[in-house]
Amino acid sequence: MSRESESEDASEGAGATPPGAPAGAQAPALPGTLPEALRAELIAFRRDLHMHPELGNQEFRTTSALKARLEKAGLAPRVLGCGTGLICDIGDIPALDGRPVLALRADIDALPIPDTKRGVPYRSTVPDRAHACGHDVHTTVVLGAGLVLADLARQGRLPQPVRLIFQPAEEVLPGGAPDAIDSGALDGVGRIIGVHCDPRVDAGRIGLRHGPITSACDRLEVSLDGPGGHTARPHLTVDLVTAAAKVVTDVPALVARRVDARSGLSMTWGRIEAGHACNVIPQHAELSGTIRCLDLGAWRQAPDLVHAAVQEVADLYRAKLEINYVRGVPPVVNDPAVTDLLRDAMAARRGAEAVEGTEQSLGGEDFSWYLEHVPGAMARLGVRTPGERTVRDLHQGDFDADEHAITVGVELFTAAALLDATSRSS
Repeated sequence: MSRESESEDASEGAGATPPGAPAGAQAPALPGTLPEALRAELIAFRRDLHMHPELGNQEFRTTSALKARLEKAGLAPRVLGCGTGLICDIGDIPALDGRPVLALRADIDALPIPDTKRGVPYRSTVPDRAHACGHDVHTTVVLGAGLVLADLARQGRLPQPVRLIFQPAEEVLPGGAPDAIDSGALDGVGRIIGVHCDPRVDAGRIGLRHGPITSACDRLEVSLDGPGGHTARPHLTVDLVTAAAKVVTDVPALVARRVDARSGLSMTWGRIEAGHACNVIPQHAELSGTIRCLDLGAWRQAPDLVHAAVQEVADLYRAKLEINYVRGVPPVVNDPAVTDLLRDAMAARRGAEAVEGTEQSLGGEDFSWYLEHVPGAMARLGVRTPGERTVRDLHQGDFDADEHAITVGVELFTAAALLDATSRSS
């Protein structure tokens, strides 16, 4: 699946014509392409992370590895207050005289699922743990961009400082972004960019869109209680199994009729438990699921709508109700100007044809919390080997990435940092 060497030179496209330039015009080549030695090192770094995945807020080995490599480059990373994750500035942030800087964000945690890949030397060595969402790629991309930008800074060729954010616990609602923000990740930051692996996009390309690119995602846990009884006499007790079944079927329909259909609100149950014997009405039932929403306004209404609908059904069956509505993450809403920065950066590196449109996903991403404070944008980073028909989807045990994506991501971020500085000074 993964390619160690590239048939396409990393500097190809560095002098490509930017969007809007006259036909035949040649833009000046941007510095910051990825040297071959560093590319090989980054592939090895990614594979090491892949072999040693760590769950959210437990990323101590990952944090230590990042810290050591950044310090080796002469940088001064700072561990977040929550104990894992890092912030690292390249350049002197106070020297900006108040001008905000660009932040590059990566998430560093893995998922609690087994790695089922075969025939690769970097398969997870930790039982029931896997980097099945590509966070090892995200992390390596930001590390690589940081090392390239640090080298430019030493040469006096980095026009403005950049901040690296290595954030823990993206997979743990409501995400690790709030902890990073509380640790000062956005202090002095004016814009933020990130990428997310996309197994439906070829390596060498990115997907972009203005506006929402992911959805809101919340978690719902429902407990129903009653006195229980004999299945021969359901009229003398509370039939919790029927009540739970009605919550499963009726609540999503009720909620759907109380919110604008264009909001894309989707309520899906993932777990239901009730009873132990066929002739005993249980005293307790539990349900849990997720609420996803395309629209930010509808997401803000969702808790009240869901509470009311579940209460109505529970009351109908006289079940005692407890609801735990766990607020997750709002949608990632890409700022148009920052999205265009990523588009221009990719075009400068690999040509405008390397950028494709993408749809809004129903997946959630805690990158959205940063965008509650500063404008930013997320790109979908292609990780599918060109020509491969099988889609190794995210959150599956056989997920893998074409490692050419690391080169593409590093050069996308370095170009964005340089173009951002140019746009601010013009």
